[in-house]
Amino acid sequence: MNSEIIAIGSELLTPWRQDTNSLYITERLNQLGVSVAFKTVVGDRLKHLADAIRNAVGRTDIVVITGGLGPTEDDLTREATAEALGIGLKRNPDLIAQLYARAAAWRITMTRNNEKQADVLDGAVVLDNPRGSAPGQWLDIVYGKHRKLLMLLPGVPSEMKPMFDEECMPLLREALPRRFIATRVLKAALIGESAADARIAPIYTQYTDVETTILAHLGDIQLNLLCSKPAIELAQARVDSLAGKIEEELEDHIYSSQGETLEQIVLYYLEMRGATLSVAESCTGGLIAERLTRVSGSSRAFAGGAVVYSNELKTEFAGVDPKLIERHGAVSREVASALAQGIRERCDTTVGVGVTGVAGPGGGTEEKPVGLVYLSVSDRDETEVVERRFGGDRERIRQLASQTALDMVRRRLM
Repeated sequence: MNSEIIAIGSELLTPWRQDTNSLYITERLNQLGVSVAFKTVVGDRLKHLADAIRNAVGRTDIVVITGGLGPTEDDLTREATAEALGIGLKRNPDLIAQLYARAAAWRITMTRNNEKQADVLDGAVVLDNPRGSAPGQWLDIVYGKHRKLLMLLPGVPSEMKPMFDEECMPLLREALPRRFIATRVLKAALIGESAADARIAPIYTQYTDVETTILAHLGDIQLNLLCSKPAIELAQARVDSLAGKIEEELEDHIYSSQGETLEQIVLYYLEMRGATLSVAESCTGGLIAERLTRVSGSSRAFAGGAVVYSNELKTEFAGVDPKLIERHGAVSREVASALAQGIRERCDTTVGVGVTGVAGPGGGTEEKPVGLVYLSVSDRDETEVVERRFGGDRERIRQLASQTALDMVRRRLM
């Protein structure tokens, strides 16, 4: 079973409002084993709405429509659905009475235009809305020889969410065959989307019953695996089987198999080894420390460190010899190594990290251009330094430097 969510409202096509209802509905549908194939946002025009609903009913089994059920002239969801499906729309006198009674209970005067909220599609089940004035509607119809389920829901999240849970979910459970969705999220650091796909496409294309999505992020990729089966054990087995083969192929690039962040994994390894970490950051300006301290309980393994932008603080806080800076420059392999060793010794930690580079947009030279970064990881046995040349703007360079540094710590602890 697949579905489409249609969010209605011209305001959703502006920069100031966004559709959040679809995220909630997707989560609930997935719990029932229903995949969301399409999400559509449509403005308040009758023809556009009718076209969108007609297309959705033609290509999916379940259509959830949010918004456009109010009393104003631009609330056209009921009319558009009637036009798209070729069915009647009649005003329900019992609903009109309820609307007036509710207005009286709320001590407000109900204007006549509110009566359009009592217009009900032929064959629809009215969905109660105790939190607002616009009732929802449920349609179970045959369209083009196929069974279709449609839900018309308010656009206000505080009304839509309880209506979907209290009214639609029981009806969906009764109407749908029992299915379950299993998911896995794998994350791989510092490998490009195309490079990863070239290696794993021959694997995941063999799993035609598992939906595989690759999302590229700055410094890593995320692999989303989803499978729907009549039993959760069957779905989970297929997802886990594919995940295992992808992990074997990408090897050390995979840092998370359950959706954890890289900083969570680094802290996990530190605690598992009874190790501690400190950092001396120049061009990243404390970004590595900020990422680590996002994680609750990070103080158990992350001791702290220093932002050492000036040469004087590189010496004072991390013990870097001024002659070393004078000889090789602040942005150098030697200074990065000294930062990592120095901060580890000053903070008395198991592992130290040192980062120095040119984040731009100014400050670069022909010898040391913008994007040149030296990163070092030091423990009691070894101090490693890598040189990287990152492209892009200042923020991109800093983010990639922090990602590389954390991944270096992860690999060292592995």
